[in-house]
Amino acid sequence: MTNTIAITGATGQLGRLAIAALKSRGATPVALARSPEKAADMGVPTRAFDYTAADPAALKGVDTLVLISSNDFTDRAGQHKKVIAAAKAAAVGRIVYTSILKGAANGMMLAQDHIATEAALKDSGIPHTLLRNGWYSENYTGALGAAIQHGAIIGAAAEGRVSSAARKDYAEAIAVTALDASHAGKTYELAGDASHSGADLAAIVAKASGKPVAYVSMPEADYSKALQGFGLPEGYAIALADSDTHVATGALQDDSRTLSRLIGRPTTPIAETVAAAL
Repeated sequence: MTNTIAITGATGQLGRLAIAALKSRGATPVALARSPEKAADMGVPTRAFDYTAADPAALKGVDTLVLISSNDFTDRAGQHKKVIAAAKAAAVGRIVYTSILKGAANGMMLAQDHIATEAALKDSGIPHTLLRNGWYSENYTGALGAAIQHGAIIGAAAEGRVSSAARKDYAEAIAVTALDASHAGKTYELAGDASHSGADLAAIVAKASGKPVAYVSMPEADYSKALQGFGLPEGYAIALADSDTHVATGALQDDSRTLSRLIGRPTTPIAETVAAAL
């Protein structure tokens, strides 16, 4: 039986890794991208597809659609609903969606779009698989240069712990669940095998760089202002500071090891991701 798999946001960081993970398992997925020419180097069929104007014609013949959540925060839930409607019109057999750890039980501002999307998937009647992704370890590596330079990683998470995993680990979970129809109707809480606090992360960065680095936890409003001072848009800075505050109460900690069981290997330690980034 054929299983034509298509991936939205295929030229994004997670999309590219998911395409690679599927290819390594012998599949030839279809890359859906707003600018298909950016996907030309992947060696797979490409189709033009935009979350904001999702065309059912681009999903013709697709059995399994991997809906990677949009990185445009203006109306993310609205965009996802358009994709789901297009999938229904194109008679897509199943949707695999990258949601957020703990779903409706996650109080983070960033979780709201995912909660709305999960509800839309349920209402659609399309069989679906929910991959509730925790934090990517790479979320922390972008600012390492500044952290090492200033000797500090800042946040608002106090002693809260995050069970992060590398983006490639989550990409492998996409490949595993997209290839096997028995994952329909399942919800997976995905996170790293080990969890770390801000202080743990600072110690890892200090060891890898050979420079002193400490973790400085500050009130949410101060952290948001600091992020805006680094050039982040106000809305995004507020959302990130809100996320960090929820980390303090366990929103991104999970010790189920579901991700490592799903991909058949331990998740990538954050020290490895930090070392690679440095």
